[in-house]
Amino acid sequence: MTSQNSWWQEAVFYQIYPRSFADGNGDGIGDIEGIIRSLDYLQWLGVEAIWLSPHYPSPQVDCGYDISDYYGVAPEYGSLDDFKRLLREMKRRNMRLILDLVLNHTSDQHPWFRESRSSRNNPRRDWYIWQEGRDGEPPNDWCSTFGGSAWTYDAMTGMYYYHFFFKEQPDLNWRNPEVKAAMFDVVRYWLDIGVDGFRLDAVGTIFEHPDLPPHGKPYGIDDLYVMLRKAQTQEEQLRVRLLFDELVRYQVDMPEVHDLMRQLRAVVDEYPSKVLVGESEEIAFYGNGKDELHLVFNFPLMRTRQITPQWVLQNQRERLAQLPSGAWPCNTLGNHDSSRLRSAFGDGVHDEGLVRVLAALVLTLKGTPFLYNGEEIGMTDYLFTDVARFRDPLALRAYDLEMRLLGTPPADAAFHAATYGRDKCRTPMQWRNAPNAGFCPKDVEPWLPVNPNYQEGINVAEQEHERDSLLHFYHDLLQVRRLSPALRHGEYQPLSDETKDYLLFLRLAPEQTCLVGLNFSPCSQDINLPPGLSTVRLLFSSRHNQPKEIYQRLKLAPFEVWIGEVNDLSNLL
Repeated sequence: MTSQNSWWQEAVFYQIYPRSFADGNGDGIGDIEGIIRSLDYLQWLGVEAIWLSPHYPSPQVDCGYDISDYYGVAPEYGSLDDFKRLLREMKRRNMRLILDLVLNHTSDQHPWFRESRSSRNNPRRDWYIWQEGRDGEPPNDWCSTFGGSAWTYDAMTGMYYYHFFFKEQPDLNWRNPEVKAAMFDVVRYWLDIGVDGFRLDAVGTIFEHPDLPPHGKPYGIDDLYVMLRKAQTQEEQLRVRLLFDELVRYQVDMPEVHDLMRQLRAVVDEYPSKVLVGESEEIAFYGNGKDELHLVFNFPLMRTRQITPQWVLQNQRERLAQLPSGAWPCNTLGNHDSSRLRSAFGDGVHDEGLVRVLAALVLTLKGTPFLYNGEEIGMTDYLFTDVARFRDPLALRAYDLEMRLLGTPPADAAFHAATYGRDKCRTPMQWRNAPNAGFCPKDVEPWLPVNPNYQEGINVAEQEHERDSLLHFYHDLLQVRRLSPALRHGEYQPLSDETKDYLLFLRLAPEQTCLVGLNFSPCSQDINLPPGLSTVRLLFSSRHNQPKEIYQRLKLAPFEVWIGEVNDLSNLL
């Protein structure tokens, strides 16, 4: 790679969940005005691009991923003029914006679906997937990933419609060219307004097997929930995931999706310097490296309870080897659907050290890093158990399954439902040590409960004034990354092996070579450097009083992050 890289290969992305980020009008719901007021903070932090989770009008059955108007802005978030003002303010700060794009389905309140279900002869009937039942039952035994049958009977026309997700999210029929044309018009609309690309939601679900073959499995989605609850080890959890893959094998990752991605890429390529990011881990969505998606998340990196040097080395070895020529990696450890970084990977003892090492991992590995809002101050999952405050329908479903299938007492059922659901990682951003964490006025109830640990220093305002805070760690590390060609676009070369408690690797660019040392251990590490690394100049350390240059040896304190610039590689390469 050279300095001719595209902006999206080098930028640090920051995901904003708009409902929970910043409340600009004091109604308890985050909005665009709140985001605009926070741009100076994000610029100071070092964010170069924002991924905005769905901002479209929606009944909010699935927290915004059930879209009723692809051309609008949810009224509770603001207006289209507000959105355009956000874009202008971001451009003024040299920041980019990508939007969530939901291709698989719409809301059942979308005008397209209302027309489709109105009669069997409606011109938009074939925009969705309709089938006759079989002997009074659904067309086949397919499951919705959110529970129950994937088919819902609609009495208006006496047929069933298909939905991979909730029944309020009917799947579009992408084999109909009119659907493709309409959705590509949506893409062009937002690109014409000035957005810089899209994060594509659930791309693998866009097509289903055209023959609708039954999966023929003796278990369903609810059974898998019970199995997952009883799983004791990571291996048992993996087995449940494989059973899920078998259950939906005719509903996801059909070969036609790659033809569609190539066509979508051609549309996006009509506009210079735009990017497509896929919510998938499948390398196949890179195509040949130039003709499908620009970025695909390295989700396998985060699919473990404990991230170790051994795990990272194996992940990088496998992932980078699989990438087609010209493809660029994409790394993250958190998002709106997964436990927050500190909750997911902390051990309850060394959390502060671990989160710094893991933040540095994402920001120094080869690839585009994605951060999730609140990660930079160490926000944690909030397992509130007031079922009346649950907003995620998956949590409500889990509560029902706990009571009905497992016989769990109500209090325990609420706890397990909170753990299973996604509300825990979507709670409001913690801005200051004030009522509601400064997210909204004290006399206003926020849309989700605020984690009370904002009173324990987990808030922006207090960490801004503490030089050793996690927030300043992120800020300083992002500044080092911004000024380092090697960290932004260099190649990756591991130097440590799988017997160690630390990672040591090089990032090599024509302009610069960096050495990165990450100590995953509560013990100090005394490392003999390879002979070719004669001297290395310190660029960043999470420990005070590190020498400005090292010779032959690197001494890492417990959970230290160390980055240096290599002066001479001639004897090593």
